[in-house]
Amino acid sequence: MVEKFDAIVVGAGPSGNSAAYTLAKAGLKVLQIERGEYSGSKNVQGAIMYADALEKIIPDFREDAPLERHVIEQRIWLLGDDSYIGTNYRSDSFNSEKPNRYTIIRSQFDRWFNEKVREAGALVICETTVTELLRDANGKVYGVRTDRVNGEVHADVVIMADGVNALLARRADFQKELPPENVALAVKEIHFIDPALIEQRFQVKDDEGVVIEIMGKVTGGMVGTAFLYTNKESLTIGIGCLISDFKEKGITPYKLLEDLKNHPVIKPLIEGGEVKEYAGHLIPEGGYKAVPQCYGDGWMVVGDAAHLNNAAHREGSNLAMTSGRFAAETVIELKKLGKAPVASNLALYKKKLDDSFVLKDLKKYRNLPGIMHMSPQFFGAYPDLLNGAAHDLFTVDGVDKKTKENKILKSFVKRRSVFGLMGDAFKLARAFR
Repeated sequence: MVEKFDAIVVGAGPSGNSAAYTLAKAGLKVLQIERGEYSGSKNVQGAIMYADALEKIIPDFREDAPLERHVIEQRIWLLGDDSYIGTNYRSDSFNSEKPNRYTIIRSQFDRWFNEKVREAGALVICETTVTELLRDANGKVYGVRTDRVNGEVHADVVIMADGVNALLARRADFQKELPPENVALAVKEIHFIDPALIEQRFQVKDDEGVVIEIMGKVTGGMVGTAFLYTNKESLTIGIGCLISDFKEKGITPYKLLEDLKNHPVIKPLIEGGEVKEYAGHLIPEGGYKAVPQCYGDGWMVVGDAAHLNNAAHREGSNLAMTSGRFAAETVIELKKLGKAPVASNLALYKKKLDDSFVLKDLKKYRNLPGIMHMSPQFFGAYPDLLNGAAHDLFTVDGVDKKTKENKILKSFVKRRSVFGLMGDAFKLARAFR
């Protein structure tokens, strides 16, 4: 007899763990399948975890979750060749009893989360690959086939949380292959460093942390961003750009990362660190217009597999966990009502996404990906111009300020033209309205 479950969750990242935990906690019979040796075994990078999303799933997570530092300061830097111009926000209110954001090490956090899934009653099987969805004559999904002997398993519904490549959905023709302009490749390193140096360089104490989001010359004119996060005993540094740009420019991700680490502004912050981990990671960057059909007869997709990533604010884990919870709550609600998990009923999942910050935020920035991809000046010309303007204004050399302002204005017009500047302002207004 083939074993039957209420739900099968494929994948054990933030979205998959959220779905499996919520389902198991409600008493459903749940099978979670992970291809790695354990949950998080393929996620060595550091990341940001947003407390609000996890609190709605595990309210007391702070008691034993492997958290690194709570974030008290956000910096946004626009790098020039040897300088930066930027802004920051720091608040002691983030030192509250329940901080809003934390840095984490994904391998540790995902493993902890998956232990919670097991404790809730789900059956978790690792080192197992789901090769395809099982579908009946009408196309309804009723289970999965794995690479194990007698590896066919049945369920009322399958939740796919298998990452940005969404291999299962693509093999079933639920999704098309990702176009290279809708996905970024990010490379990251973890540098282990004396905690005292972290506190000194970033002006923090105890478990306080700083996040730096970086744009500018370090991406080589390609659409992308870099980042630097503080952990307890390490720093996470990384950079990512669209795959289409990597292909067009012929620049390697590793070269970008090396240039970032050697930038005069960044190098002093990571000096003395020992590189222990290096990883590459694909990130969905297509935004609202790239979100695929996320449910059907007997199936739903969540997290990166559903392209749920807010590139404008660099938010991903909160969208992943929230979508996983919504998918699970949809199954639970239908179960209570005695309704079958067919497309017309699973549409409730999409409604939950539509009514929440997940798709509301993505919809707000729906024009951003297309505009950024067609506007390399935001990643090349403007970092140069703004850093140059700041340098001129803050250099005291006997030249009057009016002359300096005229020089700066002429540099902008020369580089972009009057109509170009007006067009760029209009594009930004459309992207962020």
